[in-house]
Amino acid sequence: MDDLDHRLIAALRVDGRASLSELAKKLGVSRGTVQNRLDRLMDSDVILGFTVRLKDRAQSDRIRAIMMIEVAGKSTRKVVQALRGLPQIHALHSTNGAFDLIAEIEVASLPEFDRVLSSVRSIEGVARSETSLLLAPA
Repeated sequence: MDDLDHRLIAALRVDGRASLSELAKKLGVSRGTVQNRLDRLMDSDVILGFTVRLKDRAQSDRIRAIMMIEVAGKSTRKVVQALRGLPQIHALHSTNGAFDLIAEIEVASLPEFDRVLSSVRSIEGVARSETSLLLAPA
């Protein structure tokens, strides 16, 4: 990936619905160049798809949390695979420090939140976890 690829991805992060012409104008290249770059980034799985971002107000009824997870031994791969099977986990990151993984959780209700916490804690290889609810943007 070169500078143009990075700038194209950055532009798409701001507006994933921008037309090829709009992107070309913003990046200072031809429409064909944008199309070729976009095709190549998608074919090589750099860009996996496009999504919808909602304003915080539109998500205000959702319960969101960050869960830090410590993995026992060398079972990280199995734990990650199990976590990816939970649809309430929207993102999963490896990290350093006392915890090995950080999961971003989003659910519709507290009972569902409780079920997700129980599900994660029952995964073989999860040694301990610590969860913090996201209350409001700072």
